[in-house]
Amino acid sequence: MLKVGLTGGIGAGKSEVSRLLVEHGAVLIDSDRIAREVVAPGTPGLAAVVEAFGPDILTEDGSLDRPRLGSIVFADPDRLAVLNSIVHPLVGARSRELEEAATPDAVVIHDVPLLTENGLAPFYDLVIVVDASPETQLDRLIRLRGMTEEDARARIAAQATREQRHTIADVVIDNDVPLDALRKRVDAVWDDLVHRAHARSTGERPAE
Repeated sequence: MLKVGLTGGIGAGKSEVSRLLVEHGAVLIDSDRIAREVVAPGTPGLAAVVEAFGPDILTEDGSLDRPRLGSIVFADPDRLAVLNSIVHPLVGARSRELEEAATPDAVVIHDVPLLTENGLAPFYDLVIVVDASPETQLDRLIRLRGMTEEDARARIAAQATREQRHTIADVVIDNDVPLDALRKRVDAVWDDLVHRAHARSTGERPAE
């Protein structure tokens, strides 16, 4: 098994790269999706969040009111730490379950938006960074996600810098390109990942 960390700045196109890798046969473990699942209605995770933050963070249908909770925790680092102490262990446990269910020669892609910021690179055999220029990120956030320029710039500024992500990258996928060019780059990266995964499962040393 090859454990790959996949990250990239907001608007860089990480989701498109993960989609292409899944098309090839990668096992995708999406930390954002799991973070939503572990606090779904009826879960112990949601019960723990309600106990910590009160019932006002629920919507009328009993699900988590994410904007309301976000307004609380992102204005108070201590409250954010409380939320993380509840959610992160649950996400980690579920990620391990999914990873353990994969075959020995699988390429397991961990989609982790804040991989750089949280210092998680050492936990993976390989780190892939999806890269795009700040201008491209800004354009995508405004044009495709409907953000204001002010909001988009603030979101970009709140994340790791491009240079910080490059520092921890084993592979950089340039996504300042048309989809056809991106697909060819992902094809080449996938061939290398499969070779590395096979080498790990058989005890061979992969060619550098």
